[in-house]
Amino acid sequence: MTALENLSKLLSRLPGVGPKSASRIAFSLINTSKDYNDLLAKSIAEIKDKIRPCSICGSYSESDICPVCSDPMRDKTQLCIVEQPQDVITIQASGAYNGLFHVLGGAINPLNGVGPENLSFGKLIERINSGEFKEIIIATNPTEEGDTTALYIRHILKDREGLSLTRLASGLPIGGDLEYADRTTLMRSFRGRIQF
Repeated sequence: MTALENLSKLLSRLPGVGPKSASRIAFSLINTSKDYNDLLAKSIAEIKDKIRPCSICGSYSESDICPVCSDPMRDKTQLCIVEQPQDVITIQASGAYNGLFHVLGGAINPLNGVGPENLSFGKLIERINSGEFKEIIIATNPTEEGDTTALYIRHILKDREGLSLTRLASGLPIGGDLEYADRTTLMRSFRGRIQF
């Protein structure tokens, strides 16, 4: 196997990168400066050593406690539960939320052997018990696994007094056309409709 074939094969293992995209990236790297390729290789080599889960929320951080958890200006009465660390980055980039996060590390998926015991529900309960939270926002993905996880969260928190449990709305995207919406999205849109 040539160096180019090996690089393409390795790149194609990345999520969302198929064989054609991997080949395009590999050829692009051939035409890029050696300095850039060296910097890229160094960054890839260092990432596992520098990035680790935050000891409080589970999001990715270069320190033991991430910048969100250590920020005194965050709303400590709100806790947003997400599946993966990248969900924290996505929500942060929106600028729509200023509370704290809790990363589960996935979603309940019995078919793939992922049950509640494989996710960070124990730590979630500890945080809720020791925190001053008034609202728990469930921001799991609008998939079967995300819905199952949301229902499980509702089940384990149902008897908490003074704790509001909410879920992110889901439905039609801004600028989308009804004709392209799938059945499940339309169903969620009708269920989540608001007063106009």
